[in-house]
Amino acid sequence: MQSACNVIGNVRCVRRALIVFTLITVAAFQPAAGQSLVIKDLDALPGGYNYSNALGINERDQVVGYSITAGGNTHACLFENGVVTDLGTFPGGSNSSANAINNRSQVVGYSSTARGETHAFLFEHGVMKDLGTLPGGNYSIASGINEHGQVVGLSSNLRGYLHAVLFDNGVVTDLGTLAGGSDSGALAINNRGQVVGYSSIASGFAHAFLYDHGVMTDLGTLQDTGLSHAQAINDRGQVNGISSIASGDVHGFLYEKGVMTDLGSLPGRNDSNAFGINNRGQVVGESDAGTNPYLPHAFLFEHGAMTDLGTLPGDNFSEGVGITGRGDIAGNSTLHAILWTREK
Repeated sequence: MQSACNVIGNVRCVRRALIVFTLITVAAFQPAAGQSLVIKDLDALPGGYNYSNALGINERDQVVGYSITAGGNTHACLFENGVVTDLGTFPGGSNSSANAINNRSQVVGYSSTARGETHAFLFEHGVMKDLGTLPGGNYSIASGINEHGQVVGLSSNLRGYLHAVLFDNGVVTDLGTLAGGSDSGALAINNRGQVVGYSSIASGFAHAFLYDHGVMTDLGTLQDTGLSHAQAINDRGQVNGISSIASGDVHGFLYEKGVMTDLGSLPGRNDSNAFGINNRGQVVGESDAGTNPYLPHAFLFEHGAMTDLGTLPGDNFSEGVGITGRGDIAGNSTLHAILWTREK
C-alpha cells in the first residue's frame, strides 16, 4: 500500500507543505462566469494555531474536518453556523480527525487512544464510539458513512496488512483486496451500499475499486497507466477519483457504466484531483493553477467543463472536497476550512 499512498493518497499532504501562509478573511467570492457562489471562512478552534481543514459535508451544510488546538494537537471538528465545535478524542487520546458526516449528523473519523493506537470512531449524540479493528489489528480509520449508518474505512489485520473494511452494527468486515494485492482502503459508501477506494494489485501499484454485492471490481486507470484511486461515489453509482496518465501527470476522473473519463485540468495546466461528487454528477476537486510552487485551485466540473472557483482575496490555494445536492461546496483555502454556498 505504500506505493499507492506515496503517489496518490499523500498528494494533498505534499501540497500543503508548499503552502505560503496568508491571512484569511471572510470575503465575498468573485465567481467565474455562470456561477453564483459566495464563500465563507469557517474559522478554527479558538486559542489554537488558527488552522482548520474541511474533509466532508452533508446536505445540511454541516462540515467536518479538524483544527489545531492550543496544545498543538489536531482535533476532529464540526463547523456549523459560524461555530467550530471540538469533537474531542477517545479518553487518553491526543489527536483526532473527522472525515465524513451523513444527514443524520453522524460523524466518522479516527482518534488516537490511551494505548497509543489509532482507531476509527463514530460520533453521535455527543459520544465518540470506538469502531474497533479487524481481529488482531491495532489500527483503523473511518472514511465514509451513508444514511443507513454503514461506515467504511480501513483496518490493520493480524498479519499487519491494511484492508478496506465495512463497520456495520458492531461488526468489522474485511472487504479484501484486488487479485494479487496485499493492502486496500475504502474511502466512500453510497446509500446502495456500494463502496469505493483503492487496492494494490500484483504489480504493486494501486488501482481504484468498486465493491458491490461482495465483489471487488478493478476500475482500471486512465490511458492504461500505473495508478488510480477512487475517492467518492454517488447514489447513481458514478465514481470519481484520481489516476496517473501517460505524461506522468495525474488527472481527476469520472467513472460511469464501465467507462473512465479523464476530467482534464484547468486550461493550459497539468494535474488535477477529484475529491467529491453529488447525485447530479457535479464533481469538485483541485487542479494545477499554474503557480510555482504547485498551489492548486478548487474546481467545479459539470456539463463537460472544469471551472476555476478561485480563492479568497489575497490567497493562492484552494480545493473543493465535497458538494451537496444543491451545489454548496466544502473546501479549504490555505489556513482555514471554507464553504461556497449558492446565492439566494
